[in-house]
Amino acid sequence: MKRVVVTGLGAVTPVGNDLASTWESLCAGRHGIARITHFDPSEFKSTLAAEVKGFDPLQYLDRSTARRMDSSTTFGVAAATQAMADAGLEGKVDPERLGVYFSAGIGGINVTVTEHDKLKAKGPGRVSPYAITMMMPNAPSGEISIRFNAQGPSFGIVSACASSNHAIGEAYRAIAHGYADAIIAGGCEATIVPVCVAAFINCMALSKSTDPDRASIPFDKDRNGFILGEGGACVILEEYEHAKARGAHIYAEMCGYEATSDAHHITAPDPEAKGGARAIASAFQQAGVDTDKIYINAHGTSTPMNDKVETLAIKKALGEERARKALISSTKSMTGHLLGAAGAVEAVASVMALSTGIIPPTVGYQNPDPDCDLDYVPNVKREAEVEVALSSSLGFGGHNACIAFKKVKD
Repeated sequence: MKRVVVTGLGAVTPVGNDLASTWESLCAGRHGIARITHFDPSEFKSTLAAEVKGFDPLQYLDRSTARRMDSSTTFGVAAATQAMADAGLEGKVDPERLGVYFSAGIGGINVTVTEHDKLKAKGPGRVSPYAITMMMPNAPSGEISIRFNAQGPSFGIVSACASSNHAIGEAYRAIAHGYADAIIAGGCEATIVPVCVAAFINCMALSKSTDPDRASIPFDKDRNGFILGEGGACVILEEYEHAKARGAHIYAEMCGYEATSDAHHITAPDPEAKGGARAIASAFQQAGVDTDKIYINAHGTSTPMNDKVETLAIKKALGEERARKALISSTKSMTGHLLGAAGAVEAVASVMALSTGIIPPTVGYQNPDPDCDLDYVPNVKREAEVEVALSSSLGFGGHNACIAFKKVKD
């Protein structure tokens, strides 16, 4: 198998519109949660969300092109553009060897709702001819491949909240097995619309807190649901020798990936954490580093079941002793839950933690839960040199994914 490295990063998140601002906010423990502004949430039992703020798609797209995209796709294109610039890869890879694995868990729901409203109010003749290409979940991968002339494998994996983690993992495997030299991998999502908020409320997934500082509180005893977020993030994965030959800056080496299924329930995790534990254990084993210096960016949704089961999964995967030495945080405490984009944002955070030696905190943590008794780096960042960074994602449908990174050694 060929070695795979990370040479570029990009992010548009509720805490920053690029990599530098997002990472600075995460390290400072600043969350992006506030009352919903995309619509009036007064009649809703949940009124908070983590919205992207001050984002201008015209920094990345001309006006006519931007109008033909759902907001989720513009977040993805922006993140990919940032990451490609960071990697300095454009024009330095064979187009037929450049791929795009870019996911959305739901896709263009904003456009779906808008065009349906238009159909009801004004008739079928007023529905946009671009509606289908704006709403389809593979729109981000298609638009990004066109933008960067990526003629290699290009698609989007849809596996709910694990979507972009799967995308990055499958991109890693494609390069490792020789099917591409570089892949633009990540995810995007924009679902802060009334129908999605209502649906998540009614399936008892969202927090009903009105206090932004106590809304997304992973692993805290008082957690009562997640907060919807939006945005996009991207990692450029590249074959090691290809990156080295062009003198690319290398953030980290990607060294493991596992995907499993609970085969248990469409929304609830397996209470025995078998699938999640296997994913984490396998990704860590593939890293090939026997170490206790581990950072885990947990799925950490702030729902009662997820955080309890994920804690159990970590213990089963690493063993009790090693699990207690691991540094664990949920950046969802600051970004909210970006659904299909969550894994990509958290992969970026994991790579940055590994490369900078700064572990972002889990903010809002006040009351320990005896079922969640590991080191979640509460409230304040921590400086620590780690040798392996793991990022796990658990999606509706029982989909589990874990990816692993380590420092590059010649």
